[in-house]
Amino acid sequence: MIGLGIAWRLAQAGCTVSVYDRGEAGHGASWAAAGMLAAAVETEPGEEPLLPLALESQHLWPDFARELEAASGISVEYRGEGTMVLALNRDDAEQLRHSYDFQRRLGLDLEWLNAAEARRREPHLKPAIAAAVLSRGDHQVDNRCLGRALAAGVRKAGAALHEHCLVREIVVSGGRTAGVVTDHGREDADMVVLAAGAWSREIGGLAPAALPPVRPIKGQMLALQMDPAAPLLRHVVWLPRGGYLVPRNDGRLIVGGTVEERGFDATITAGGLFALIEGAWRALPAIEELPIVETWVGFRPGSRDDAPMLGPGVLDGLVIATGHHRNGILLTPVTAAVVSDFILSGRLPEMARPFSPARFATSPARQRATTEIAAQ
Repeated sequence: MIGLGIAWRLAQAGCTVSVYDRGEAGHGASWAAAGMLAAAVETEPGEEPLLPLALESQHLWPDFARELEAASGISVEYRGEGTMVLALNRDDAEQLRHSYDFQRRLGLDLEWLNAAEARRREPHLKPAIAAAVLSRGDHQVDNRCLGRALAAGVRKAGAALHEHCLVREIVVSGGRTAGVVTDHGREDADMVVLAAGAWSREIGGLAPAALPPVRPIKGQMLALQMDPAAPLLRHVVWLPRGGYLVPRNDGRLIVGGTVEERGFDATITAGGLFALIEGAWRALPAIEELPIVETWVGFRPGSRDDAPMLGPGVLDGLVIATGHHRNGILLTPVTAAVVSDFILSGRLPEMARPFSPARFATSPARQRATTEIAAQ
């Protein structure tokens, strides 16, 4: 989604743009996501610097969705029922209260619900839940529909989209990037945007120090099939200890997701699926009668501090847009805006400067780059 979003904005601005995807556009981590736009309830201690960027992107999402749907003719199924975070017992409630107080101190608009209030909104929840928090502003989008819409929007804006075409290396000439070499040959370019998610270090041509420090974070997920006419849930629901339930318009109920440091291991495991199903069943017992219609694995792109890397790389002509971890769908509109603005103007917008790739500088030259970017 990140690469497609940037390409769409640049093509709209009149740039000549080529997008290369090793598979089908919109797949990879984007296809495997759940599409949650949860700037508020996902904010944890230590992530305060990311919050302004996340809230700005959340603010952009309704207009971004409408514009993309009009341009592509494809609905992205943006839904605004809000998000609930559950506490199933007293221990959960204590932890939830701690998170709630922290998030409220940040000025986030959240509402504490007792068990009866939570079950009035979602009657199929376990009767004995302890409490919940409601975030009316944390919404969702169908990430798979989003991928199809962005691919169509990119093409209609005049960009070239090359699917199933591996980028083998980034061409470097005279100390700057000069294009890419793909399965179809070499293509020269003034700027190269590296937005390959967890695979961003797999592309050749760059010295190790020029590659963004990104790693794959494995997530196993599954989908259950509800009756679309009588779904068990309407809200996105976060479970204790990090799981979540995301209802779709077609009746699918997305259950996710594990967090595993296992590289590019795409194995679906009994333990992973058991943890997902047990966590979902404890909150929503009626799922035991639902069929499992799909299981899959995705690889979130995690940086060293689990925040995105946005802006110029260490080589002239190289722009980095990766490392979004669990926030890739949420941050798609703002990433498309700030990266395209940088390419068009040469200036990195203020809100993106804390997330410059130069923050991971280790050499004196890279440390100077950090200072120069911070001083822009």
